[in-house]
Amino acid sequence: MNTSPITKIQTALTLGTYELKGQFMLGSNYTFFVDVHYEGVEYPAVYKPCKGEQPLWDFPDNTLAQREVAAYLLSEQLGLHIVPVTILREDGPHGRGSLQQYVEYDVDYHYFNFTEDDKNLLQPVMLFDILINNADRKGSHIFFENDTHKLYAIDHGVCFHEENKLRTVIWDFAGQAIPDELLASLSQTDNWSSLFESYLSPNEVTALKRRAEKLLTSKVYPRAPRDRRAFPYPPI
Repeated sequence: MNTSPITKIQTALTLGTYELKGQFMLGSNYTFFVDVHYEGVEYPAVYKPCKGEQPLWDFPDNTLAQREVAAYLLSEQLGLHIVPVTILREDGPHGRGSLQQYVEYDVDYHYFNFTEDDKNLLQPVMLFDILINNADRKGSHIFFENDTHKLYAIDHGVCFHEENKLRTVIWDFAGQAIPDELLASLSQTDNWSSLFESYLSPNEVTALKRRAEKLLTSKVYPRAPRDRRAFPYPPI
């Protein structure tokens, strides 16, 4: 029986052994580049240990890794497939943390210099950010895989807050109708409580469902709020 590439990566990240290769120096939290070894194959990945998270005044301590996993699960649930495979491991080199498939991309090609054709592909990301209440969608957090030009979005540690904290560079479609195929993906929320119970609080799941309901009712991408900062800093 053939196994899909996603299933192979997920199995490898879940069962493989880590080898630390380096550290990403940009960003406020400790983030490591690792090779995961499984059945004779190396899988490059990004490891974010909980103990390396800087405390935030508005997010519970040591929960960012869980939110990274919740974002992946939601992307898959909605059929968007824009978040690289992400799991939670208890046995990392620096303890519990998220482990995410590493995707090769051009770091110099980002939101602020995307072609118009590529920017037009970002509707699913804008919808996703509204839904997960992304508090930090920078321009460099969206990219296209080198070989396939597949769209990916990363860095979802500060998401899913109960209060409205949406800060994103992607307001390109504000006021426009949300495509029917994207709206249809929001209608199946019955299993969200069980899907996210290990990663989000009950109140955060309730808020997530409410945001989905609001989008289904309005059927329009919201406009940027004017009573608070709607863009991340720095933006890239």
